[in-house]
Amino acid sequence: MSNHFDKAKWQQMTIFEQMGNIGSEVGRAVSALKSSDENRLNGALLRGLDLLDATAEFWAKTKPGRCRELLRSREQFVQMASNKQPDISLDNYFFQFALAARKDR
Repeated sequence: MSNHFDKAKWQQMTIFEQMGNIGSEVGRAVSALKSSDENRLNGALLRGLDLLDATAEFWAKTKPGRCRELLRSREQFVQMASNKQPDISLDNYFFQFALAARKDR
């Protein structure tokens, strides 16, 4: 994990903000796959995994029931990148959180 972000600040974000930010990286990965840009894909994958892992670590301590869904989405994200096939349903899943985060502002 590269941890190029403030984990304490990350943990203060709402679930919608966290998942929306993760979704930004999923969206970047989808875009990179569509344009066959391996470097952008790898960057989005690594950043997304860092965020997913930080969220899972926090949830394992505070909200263990939510971890299963989060870890499943992590698995799908890795699978999408490995298969080099954009997963629009995964992108849409995370986009809903981004919309919810914006609604609360």
